Amino acid sequence: MNCFGKKVLVVDDEAHLRNLLQNLLELNAISTSCASSGEECLLMLESSLPDLVLLDVMMPGMDGWEVFHRIKEKYEHLPVVLLTARNHDFDKMMGLDILKADDYITKPFDNDELVECVCNLLD
Repeated sequence: MNCFGKKVLVVDDEAHLRNLLQNLLELNAISTSCASSGEECLLMLESSLPDLVLLDVMMPGMDGWEVFHRIKEKYEHLPVVLLTARNHDFDKMMGLDILKADDYITKPFDNDELVECVCNLLD
């Protein structure tokens, strides 16, 4: 897996989780930028398109489901990984089978598995 030089946009309303994900990805040579809301994510995509979006589902204001739809409307081929505490089978089915997210990772997550997932999609 070679993720060197790839760029990921981390979208999460929790600052400590954004920082953790940013540090984790950058330790694996993946460049990151962060957004604290769905609205900020969409604005950032207008100016700079990453190679992948790591998107929290449960956020105040515009939730991850809505952000996902808006991303896919405009950037159909941009990989989006949903990151969420929602681990019920229905939620996974909604994310993977109905919305067609590129992957669905539940919190708490295993650091190595998250990096492997991101790198596989960036490869």
